[in-house]
Amino acid sequence: MHEVDEIRVVCIAEFHALDGKTEALIAALHSLIQPTHEEKGCLRYELNQRTDDPRWVTFIEKWENQEIFDAHCAKPYITRYFDEVRPELVDDFKVTLYHEVLP
Repeated sequence: MHEVDEIRVVCIAEFHALDGKTEALIAALHSLIQPTHEEKGCLRYELNQRTDDPRWVTFIEKWENQEIFDAHCAKPYITRYFDEVRPELVDDFKVTLYHEVLP
């Protein structure tokens, strides 16, 4: 079994765009990619769009551990997205955390 600080954290963050706001949502989320990739402990930060409903846009993320993920969530560009940008573009969202089972 891994020590707690060695367990990788996987985050699936799904956002459903308001009608007519899909492209604006993608642009807003895309702006988070570069600074996030520069963060210590970011192993994966990938933006995807559902094929059956393009208004759903999803980040698949992998982080070295919970502490690093929590630090990411507290970054000003992330809190600004959730507090100021998201309410204007998103009518529903879900953030789910997982622990990696197999590397």
